[in-house]
Amino acid sequence: MSENAKASSVNRAKLYQLVLFPLNNGATNVYYVLVLSYIATFGSNVLALGTLFASVMVTAMRLCDAITDPIIGALMDRTNGKFGKFRPFMAIGNLIMAASILVLYGITPMIPDTMMWARYAAFVGLYFVWVIGYTFQTSCTRSGQTVLTNDPKQRPLFTIFNTVGSLLGMGVMQFLAPILAKNYEGGYASAGFFRTLAPVGIVISILLTILAIIGIWEKDQPKYFGIGGEKTEKVKVSEYLQIIRENKPMQRLMIAGAGTKLALSIANNTTVLCMLYGCMMGAYDGLYLPMMVLGYACSVPFFILSVRTSQKKGQKASLTKYVSVALACYVGVLVLLLLWGHGDAFHLSLLGENGLSINLYTILFILFFGIGYGAYYATADMPIPMVADCSDYETYRSGNYIPGIMGTLFSLVDKLVSSLSATVVGIAVSFVGLESLPTQYDPLHPRHELGGHRAVLHHPDGGLGRHPHRHEGLHPDRREDEGDPGRQRLPPRRGGQGHEAGRGHSQVAEHGPAARRVPQLRRSSSACAGVE
Repeated sequence: MSENAKASSVNRAKLYQLVLFPLNNGATNVYYVLVLSYIATFGSNVLALGTLFASVMVTAMRLCDAITDPIIGALMDRTNGKFGKFRPFMAIGNLIMAASILVLYGITPMIPDTMMWARYAAFVGLYFVWVIGYTFQTSCTRSGQTVLTNDPKQRPLFTIFNTVGSLLGMGVMQFLAPILAKNYEGGYASAGFFRTLAPVGIVISILLTILAIIGIWEKDQPKYFGIGGEKTEKVKVSEYLQIIRENKPMQRLMIAGAGTKLALSIANNTTVLCMLYGCMMGAYDGLYLPMMVLGYACSVPFFILSVRTSQKKGQKASLTKYVSVALACYVGVLVLLLLWGHGDAFHLSLLGENGLSINLYTILFILFFGIGYGAYYATADMPIPMVADCSDYETYRSGNYIPGIMGTLFSLVDKLVSSLSATVVGIAVSFVGLESLPTQYDPLHPRHELGGHRAVLHHPDGGLGRHPHRHEGLHPDRREDEGDPGRQRLPPRRGGQGHEAGRGHSQVAEHGPAARRVPQLRRSSSACAGVE
């Protein structure tokens, strides 16, 4: 191929196209928060379906994707109509998700609890419909980049513009959710919270989808399909498996993308954050938003560094380098959490009675968490533009232009792994003995039994920094319950009904030996319940 031919084969995007099209990922990330972060809590606490069922169903439903994803990908590869290859799937997918979530969050809670079979059926059916719409739109984010640009200097820029879309989608939803939850008794466990959050998220997602369609409108044409617009033969469905088997870069990318996605999904899971900032640290309302803002702020320099590294050394080198930085910092965070409560120095302290009171533990926690989250968040979506590279590789290797099957294949692994996080969290919560997923508005219960031992969370003042020396952390209390007449138990919570905030504090051990051993706890709206 001559130099002129090579130059003419380079497809570059305009600036507005590079900015707008990644908003498609922001549009689907709205539903990532709206559904994958909250659906287990919704099923467990609002519909009273049971903790394990709601959590495991998120993973089990994704097994259907093994059938639907390849079909949708093949359908996309064969689509070449008046409105292009990708725009119809973006629009239709978004509408399917909007309709299914409106019905799921708005209508299913109205089903009487005497018709639990109908709740189970509606939950499974509507969630399955949503998954199909989610596949329609998410696959376009990955496969659509093959027509947007093939310039190796432009593709790494996707991670920066995708951040803008994520902040307008996922970031806004994460910011609004705790604010909206305060308006409802029960917080995340309230049906009213979901009825309010769903329309807000749907409007944001539709607006971002429209902007993304504008961004790809000019490029979604046959002349940009394949190599310089050359026509390629249609690939039979039976040939897809062989193609994937031969595309080694795609296989390695799926493994790398799966690992980063699973880590992000578990770290951002609502239940995990409630138990960390609420149950363990006792200050959910005071820590959630500041730590989220800290992570986003620290990601800015890493986005710039990762793009420069990708343009100079390639995206693989950039991904490996900054994921290693994130891993090292998260190991540091883990060590700090294991040391939590082992003495007066091992707690977060910002403000004391005499003003600023910050200790070394707090400084290290902020540094490790900020740098770790920043480095990781900057690389979390880096595999997405790399899918386009793998699709281009397949086109040059075999002459087959199949961005749809490439995008849906990666989307399949992405969704399986992200949904697996809900199952991991659900099993962990069930293992410690809770009957429903805790929220930030569940009351703190001072004692939780597990295997004959009680874990006592001493949190007398319920406020971070007021009396930091009193935060004694979570430690085992090996006293046996037998022979302790002063101990009184709270009844277990039933589907969606938490104990009244602070009620457990006045009902536990008001007399007898236990009253002298367990300090009284003040009312705290940001702690989690231990169900006995």
